[in-house]
Order: sequence, then structure tokens, then C-alpha cells
Amino acid sequence: MERIEAELFTDGGNDAVVRLPGRRFPGVLVQGDSLHILRSDVAEVLEACERGDLDEARDSAGLLLANLDALLARYEAALNEHEIPRPY
Repeated sequence: MERIEAELFTDGGNDAVVRLPGRRFPGVLVQGDSLHILRSDVAEVLEACERGDLDEARDSAGLLLANLDALLARYEAALNEHEIPRPY
């Protein structure tokens, strides 16, 4: 394990926006439990598609998209607050 200093652009809770040394742009630190939930949400969409249940797939995909939109909004707000251009 290597110890480093990183720049923290949001609070240190879930989905913290941080910049590691040597990186031009910050990234989002996703906690392991949040990553597992994200993976489960994607699997739920796939399983509904495989069953042919497009209504459930659409609903699940909509929730997944809303969660990702919230994460992206948090990231973009942190960049704006620190006058960092978006990398996209």
C-alpha cells in the first residue's frame, strides 16, 4: 500500500470528488458498497431485458440513469466551484 496526498473537492462522504497526484482532472471515489449497488442495478436491467419485461427494464434503467445523473451533477458542481473545466 502506498500513502499519497489527494485533493478533496467535496465532503469526504460517498462519491467524493478527488484529484490524485499527477492527474489533470478530478475523479469520483465510489465506495465499494456503492459500486456493488451500481452493478446490481445494471444486472437488474439486463435480467428484465432477458425476460422480455421491457416495462421493468425501462423503470430500472430510469432509476439507474437518475442516480448516475445525480453523481454527474455532483461532479460538475465541484468542478464549477473550483473553476476546473470539464474533461468532456
